Amino acid sequence: MKQLKIHALDNVAVNVETGHKVALTDISQGSNVIKFGFPIGHATKDIKAGEAVHTHNVKTNLGEKLTYTYEPVRYELPWVEDGIINAYVRENGEIGIRNDIWIVNTVGCVNKVAEKLASLTGAFAFPHPYGCSQLGDDHKLTQLVLKGLVQHPNAGGVLVLGLGCENNNLASFKEILGEVDERRVKFLNTQDCEDEIAEGVKLIKELQTYAETFTRQPVPLSKLRVGLKCGGSDGFSGITANPLIGQFSDLLIASGGSTVLTEVPEMFGAETILMNRCKDETTFEKTVKLINDFKDYYIRHNQVIYENPSPGNKAGGITTLEEKSLGCTQKGGMAPVVDVLDYGDRVSKNGLNLLNGPGNDMVAVTNLVAAGCHMVLFSTGRGTPLGGPVPTIKIATNQTLAEKKRTWIDFNAAPTLEGKDLSKELLQYVIEVANGLETANEREGYREIAIFKDGVTL
Repeated sequence: MKQLKIHALDNVAVNVETGHKVALTDISQGSNVIKFGFPIGHATKDIKAGEAVHTHNVKTNLGEKLTYTYEPVRYELPWVEDGIINAYVRENGEIGIRNDIWIVNTVGCVNKVAEKLASLTGAFAFPHPYGCSQLGDDHKLTQLVLKGLVQHPNAGGVLVLGLGCENNNLASFKEILGEVDERRVKFLNTQDCEDEIAEGVKLIKELQTYAETFTRQPVPLSKLRVGLKCGGSDGFSGITANPLIGQFSDLLIASGGSTVLTEVPEMFGAETILMNRCKDETTFEKTVKLINDFKDYYIRHNQVIYENPSPGNKAGGITTLEEKSLGCTQKGGMAPVVDVLDYGDRVSKNGLNLLNGPGNDMVAVTNLVAAGCHMVLFSTGRGTPLGGPVPTIKIATNQTLAEKKRTWIDFNAAPTLEGKDLSKELLQYVIEVANGLETANEREGYREIAIFKDGVTL
């Protein structure tokens, strides 16, 4: 059995065939289990060298809310040459890497109308069940996410489709949207017209005509914003795909670009690593609030903060949330944290940004899109066909998955297990996708959204 010891301090190694852990030394009951150079929990019984280390003999060390101290750490980023991508430059100066027409619903009642319009015109619709019967911040969150979609520069044109009687009616939603370019954004209340299909097709054709006025032109790579996500993680996620994504993140940031790391509950246990990389104390305090506010969310709903990892994660070799988080946060590389974004905020600072939101795959991808990410890098060890409104690059953590699910997977990180450096290769692939290369989710037509809900339904 071939084993991999990740860090000099580790007292466990990873079976390179299964991703599961084995003890390198005797570990006494109550002693820490060390992986990635950090504790991932403690032994609940004596563990002999060579024994399997997993949920049957390890438990998390994590508790509730903590007090944090800012202890700044800085790392040197790699040097890279200035890069160029070919993108669509919008009227407001933003760039898009696609020139799609999107249909954004104000309410779920018109989902099927949107889908029919999409089938007739080639536009893309994103069904969701919300926009009515929501209250307070829950309703506001839906509006903010939909606003982020309407404003997204990958859409050359957007049809905002309403019903007419919903809470998030067009008049209300327009107040949230603010000023829009009426050539790029059209509005349609389906209750107000005799034939909503004919009217919708007419408006989409107008949007298509406007979008055709844009052509790709060279722009600096520094304009690119990339979301970082993992889903269906396994024991290899923190060894292959996530560190590779972190290396890419550092390369893009060194080029002047931006990356966004989300999945706040999957920072628990590794949050101090991110906190100490904050560019200043103000950003540190925002990160502390990000972590503690999400813990409060669990507490308000009487849920255990550390009820993670998922059954699929455990089957793949991940034992505790610390282990999952230490692997997950590696997607953020070594760059300083420059900003912390809440729901509805858009990326405004070049560098590594942290984004509020849960780890749920569909919700997290949607949040990244709403924050303005042009594409999402999505590592997976178990596999998923999921795709968001933007190109969603699926990166396999292991060779078996890469070979088994060729219609899902875009990039194979498994060779990094043998020491191969794929960072420049992944950067080049991202540039090709930015230039128009279709990802698996685009080829298969897998484009979805899910909006985070935290409130009552009337």
